Amino acid sequence: MKKIEKLQQILLGLEKIAVAFSGGVDSTFLLIAAKETLGSKNVIAVTATAPNFAPDEIAYAKDMAVKLGIRHLYIEITLPTLFRSNQQDRCYHCKKAVFSELMAELAEKTAAEGGGFVFCDGSNFDDISDYRPGSRAALELGVRSPLREAALTKKEIRTALKERGVDIWDKPAFACLASRIPYGTQITDEMLSVVYDIEKMLRDKGYTQVRARLHKDVVRLELLPDEMQRLLADRDFSRILSDYARERGFAYTALDLCGYQMGSLNNVL
Repeated sequence: MKKIEKLQQILLGLEKIAVAFSGGVDSTFLLIAAKETLGSKNVIAVTATAPNFAPDEIAYAKDMAVKLGIRHLYIEITLPTLFRSNQQDRCYHCKKAVFSELMAELAEKTAAEGGGFVFCDGSNFDDISDYRPGSRAALELGVRSPLREAALTKKEIRTALKERGVDIWDKPAFACLASRIPYGTQITDEMLSVVYDIEKMLRDKGYTQVRARLHKDVVRLELLPDEMQRLLADRDFSRILSDYARERGFAYTALDLCGYQMGSLNNVL
């Protein structure tokens, strides 16, 4: 694939890279491609830990880095007040804070070996079409996006992982837990915990692409259309979800008739 060759050329030009590693499909593929092209000694995975990042995704990132034989740095992030206030540019302030801290820690921890690692994220070509203010922060900080620069789409990245026998090629898309909370609603650690717990309950039951969006006293569930009927038919599990949400302060649990939509809270913009 010519796009893969272009990606390799981009990586060779960077020489040494550090990847903002979430454990998702895109950043995993970027790590693999970088290792194939540059060798493991010239690649570092960097993972942020914060309340808005799902614990099981962080654990997955750790396991994957070990499996790939890639050096891995974990850095705890303090979320900025402007993130908590949850305005429409929340992602800008979050990304600016997260990437700034990751880059500073990376520079400090690699200074003894001469540094020189170019910080990259896993943004792909499809991300251009979505509302992503965080991309502006990355641009301001000089973060590179090799997958996007090579015009690789999500579908092409999944195909490349499948061809390499990487079993997460069909892993459902994930996102910052704060993306489940409407703009203008103050974000708390408690709300992020509720989102994570409910979504994990659904995933543990075999539901694939899930979102638990919080609207005042309502938890609005988004599922893939072909999985919605299954939840409606499982009255016992539906009651468990509803009871849990009520215990955490949400009076109602609703199923969105339109099903899962990436970035659905951006519809109000």
